[in-house]
Order: sequence, then structure tokens, then C-alpha cells
Amino acid sequence: GGIIGALLDCHSNWTACYALMRQSDVLEPPCTVTADFHVKLRAPTPSAQKVTLRARVVEMKTDRAKIEAELFTVQPDGSEKLCATCSGTFVAVKEGHPAYHRWG
Repeated sequence: GGIIGALLDCHSNWTACYALMRQSDVLEPPCTVTADFHVKLRAPTPSAQKVTLRARVVEMKTDRAKIEAELFTVQPDGSEKLCATCSGTFVAVKEGHPAYHRWG
């Protein structure tokens, strides 16, 4: 469950970054943090199968985006099986926040 949560959190965060970047019409993504995040595990997720992640913006404000995402496993026949869903809010932080450009 932890690895699935990490995948969904990261994919959702980048979806929020991109949406906020486009909304502000800037060339660099803002530094964002996860404000809240809820994962629902719906089916076992075998580690030997490929996964597909999908995320979409469901609500936008000036400095935050609410994202819904899904994790699917790719079945041997090419179909997908829904294994987990999530909903989260991701907030752009400003200089002075402890997480501001923490990776750079």
C-alpha cells in the first residue's frame, strides 16, 4: 500500500504542478506540497505487472489544485484492472516555506 500511495501522490502532485503552471502562464512549475491525500486500495496490485497512472484536475484555485487519480495494472491481454484510487489537494508554496525548492 505504501508504494502505491507514493506513486499516486507523486503523479497527482505533478499533475497539480502542471495545471498550476498553465493557469499562471509561467514556464516553470511551482513548488507544491501535499495538503491532504486519501488512497483507496480496491484490488491487489501484483508487483510483476506493469501499471498505468491517470490523474485529472477536479478543482482549481489560485494556489492549489484538487486532483483525482487512479492506478491500474495492465493485464496480459492488454486490458487494465483498477487497483487504487486517490483524491488529494496540492498547494503551491512560496519562498520561506520549509519545502520551497527542497529538491533544488
